[in-house]
Amino acid sequence: MTGGFKGLLLLSLCLLVWTVPIDRKQEPPQEEKPEENADTGLYYDRYLREVIEVLETDPHFREKLQSANTDDIKNGRLSKELDLVGHHVRTRLDELKRQEVSRLRMLLKAKLDSTNAQSVQMDHASLLKQFEHLDPHNQNTFEAKDLELLIATATKDLENYDAERHEEFKRYEMLKEHERREYLKSLDQEKREKEEKRIEELKEKHRKHPKVNAPGSVDQLREVWEETDGLDPQEFNPKTFFKLHDTNGDGVLDEQELEALFTKELEKVYDPKNEEDDMMEMEEERLRMREHVMQNVDINHDRLVSLEEFLKSTEKKEFKEQKEWETLDDTKPVYTEEELQRFEAELRDKEVELGRRAEKLRQEQELLKERSKALEVQKREYQQAVMEMSQKQKEQQAVNRQPPSGPNGELQFQQEIQKLANEDSQVVKVPVDQNGDVQSNLPAEPPQNLPQHTS
Repeated sequence: MTGGFKGLLLLSLCLLVWTVPIDRKQEPPQEEKPEENADTGLYYDRYLREVIEVLETDPHFREKLQSANTDDIKNGRLSKELDLVGHHVRTRLDELKRQEVSRLRMLLKAKLDSTNAQSVQMDHASLLKQFEHLDPHNQNTFEAKDLELLIATATKDLENYDAERHEEFKRYEMLKEHERREYLKSLDQEKREKEEKRIEELKEKHRKHPKVNAPGSVDQLREVWEETDGLDPQEFNPKTFFKLHDTNGDGVLDEQELEALFTKELEKVYDPKNEEDDMMEMEEERLRMREHVMQNVDINHDRLVSLEEFLKSTEKKEFKEQKEWETLDDTKPVYTEEELQRFEAELRDKEVELGRRAEKLRQEQELLKERSKALEVQKREYQQAVMEMSQKQKEQQAVNRQPPSGPNGELQFQQEIQKLANEDSQVVKVPVDQNGDVQSNLPAEPPQNLPQHTS
């Protein structure tokens, strides 16, 4: 990734970054491969990435992006450069927008279907207005306004992203506590006391971990310098450290690059193999560490740390203080008892609603079974009728093929046979001698020389 991507990084569009620092202890050195891109968490994340990747293929826009500052991007001046990009880039951007509009239409349809909303004709143009990252009035081509809306919406949404992550973690913790309490209620007194003791032992085991250095402090950075970079801690150099961990070489440390610096500290507290260590808590801890560094180092609040900002932070008194980081176990709970009670009430309401839906589905299933049985009966009756009709047709065909009968019901061809037999019996048989000559039964002629009688 090159410096041309820096402009969008200034707006916290932390995309296409390498999130793991180089382990320079490994020999021989191997070519470093970028990990899979970190998801921004935005519902239009893929569209955002693809638009940026296509724009970076245009040399003119890439040059403008490299020299742009935060104001150029926020006030829309950079968006006007879209008119100067190549035709193949505009064509690809048009295609991406049409794909995104099609995806949003499917989302809208799925949402309407899930709410059983009946609509004779869907007004997509009106419904698409609820999506702010593109121009809904032009659904076929990608224009400067689309780029301006995309950047502005992504900037606003990413600014709220951390707060949403904290809220999500709070709900996770409340659900975990709710399930723990419900499980304990299901046990008898002896088993409940035994389980409570086991849980406390796990908590105590989790608390016993090495010292966690405050993120961004000299002790924390030197530890990374020594254990990750394989360098002498006595030769620690902030400028060199910055360049080593600016893994994409864009001149700033983005949020992913910063969070990668905290891995060694987090490994002191969390191990995925241990039952007592919660990996969701580890990610919340990582977020807290990054926010702590940004609060103390990010002077212009652009959610990035420049080299100048980083070097200034190392000159502060707090940088050299050997302060231990307070983990989640050392701080107050992320929720109050009142919040937990409201959360449990919401869960009960949802369970009632789910029960109602389940009963409705059960009734519909029973109705479908009854209809299926009725259809099966109709099918059998239809098959029986077809069989009877076929049998009658066969019988009719047999009747049509029968020979004629006589007056007494006998078949006529039997009378003909009898008549022929009687005629055969009346035929005179002519004798034949041994030579095949016909023998006549007529009296022989009288001899010619016999004397004749006289009267």
